[in-house]
Amino acid sequence: QVQLQESGPGLVKPSQTLSLTCTVSGGSITTAYYTWSWVRQPPGKGLEWMGVIGYDGSTYYSSSLKSRTSISRDTSKNQFSLQLSSVTPEDTAVYYCARLSSRWYIYGMDYWGKGTLVTVSS
Repeated sequence: QVQLQESGPGLVKPSQTLSLTCTVSGGSITTAYYTWSWVRQPPGKGLEWMGVIGYDGSTYYSSSLKSRTSISRDTSKNQFSLQLSSVTPEDTAVYYCARLSSRWYIYGMDYWGKGTLVTVSS
């Protein structure tokens, strides 16, 4: 039973960096061949994939967010984190961490966190 839990501040000021952490239990983020992702959903909009970090620490980002996005991990804590810099109110969204299915292109994400709302406002 894999469980993911997002944590971090629910309010971030414009121009600052949004930082969130996903704590994983029931599975190791270093176990091949799992990949761990961040997804967000702005109010009234659909899900937007942000990026992933692989079991080996390799990262891949959405082309639209790559310049502002960084995903990292702390293997000792079995956590991976998201940093989104230079935020604006348009970055207000529910942020989810999730694990990719081994056949993600067919099944998408197989485990999700509950999501956490981050509001960007002064």
